Amino acid sequence: MTSERTDRYMEHLPTDLLRTFVLVADEGGFTRAGERLGRSQPAVSLQMKRLEELVGVPLLWREGRGLRPTAAGETLLDYARRILALNREAIARMAQPALAGSIRLGVPNEFASSFLPEILGKFAEAHPNVTLEVTCDLSTNLLNRRERGELDVAFALHADDTPLAAGEGWTEPLVWVTSPRHDRHVRTPIPLVVAPEGCVYRARILEHLERADVPWRVAYTCASFGGIRAGVLAGLGVTVLARSIVPEGMHVVSRNHCLPALPPVQVRLHYDHDGAPETINALVAHMSTNLESRV
Repeated sequence: MTSERTDRYMEHLPTDLLRTFVLVADEGGFTRAGERLGRSQPAVSLQMKRLEELVGVPLLWREGRGLRPTAAGETLLDYARRILALNREAIARMAQPALAGSIRLGVPNEFASSFLPEILGKFAEAHPNVTLEVTCDLSTNLLNRRERGELDVAFALHADDTPLAAGEGWTEPLVWVTSPRHDRHVRTPIPLVVAPEGCVYRARILEHLERADVPWRVAYTCASFGGIRAGVLAGLGVTVLARSIVPEGMHVVSRNHCLPALPPVQVRLHYDHDGAPETINALVAHMSTNLESRV
């Protein structure tokens, strides 16, 4: 390695370049990233050129009309998301006055049983005088309770693909999961383990099985994530989950089976954007930072 290359790696990576890189990767091109940044396409292109000069390797390659990260770009993209998340968290922590009060938070069942307790634990540690009252339910029910004023903040699954603004939520890939000790995913008809009517996962499963003309039957229904997990592990059938919350012990089914690929879902945060008190704004900022850094 030359001294010039070594000097490159000794330079810091400016957060504005990393932020541009993340947006280019997410939007698939310079033009749309520039629209979100309020900059011209040439300005975004120059920023990416500067970043590639700093790291010494190509970060993007053209695929059709869009741009995708190279292998090195994927590696840097992961670091960039984490660096930006930590940067936002540090700014929020330093600028945040002492907070107190109570927040009624609605959480989808499956997220309450995965990584969310860790994220909420960090918030509670930073703001010990804020009480969190957490309700776990199906996304549909959480949204109804939010409309009735029973929840201050709710995050819920959505099946549409409306563009998300920064801090509004994130996109979750969906995967088929089964028990590693059973072969229910190759049975005909496909036995399904699902939540009751109103569940976004259930609606997406049935829609795409019907579209692919794959025979199916509902073998087990349960409203709780623990019950869904237990049913799958017992070999009652297969289900679909967001990739980030697949629990240990479950097997993700590869695409070489007859189960159709499923489009992703969105997870959006719902709260009063204009009139929320500082406690809620602080929680939303904390959740957005930590949840977005996971994907």
